[in-house]
Amino acid sequence: MKFKILAIISIFTLLTVGCTTGVNSEQPVNEAQPITGNNTQPGSFVAGEYPTQGTVKVLTENGKRYLEFNGNFKTSKGPDLFVILYRNDTVPTSGIQQKDYLKISRLQKTSGNQRYAIPNDVKLGDYQSVAIWCRQFNTTFGYASLAR
Repeated sequence: MKFKILAIISIFTLLTVGCTTGVNSEQPVNEAQPITGNNTQPGSFVAGEYPTQGTVKVLTENGKRYLEFNGNFKTSKGPDLFVILYRNDTVPTSGIQQKDYLKISRLQKTSGNQRYAIPNDVKLGDYQSVAIWCRQFNTTFGYASLAR
């Protein structure tokens, strides 16, 4: 009986802290093909499962579109973190479905300025927010609505 209780506590602890382990902060950014577009007003990150802050905006530079996080961006460390575009302006804290998002890139680092190329075939009008998402546990760390 004591073994069952210990096993349940161990599993619960593992699942609870699973999204708080380290993330590799040296991921490269994929390059996009040249396209046209306009810069947008910044959207502010809000917490999902974990505190997340800062702003993100879409900008065009030399014919390429990017998601750009400002220097105040900060989120928690976790495994398997990605930057995604999401179809709605709010993102559920867990259980998002593949049909509702598009993976842009692994998260480069958990704080500071960073930029992610948006593939040229992506129709930004189909997406209303950007999220930091833990693929391993299907958990949203935080998200920001894209200004139009």
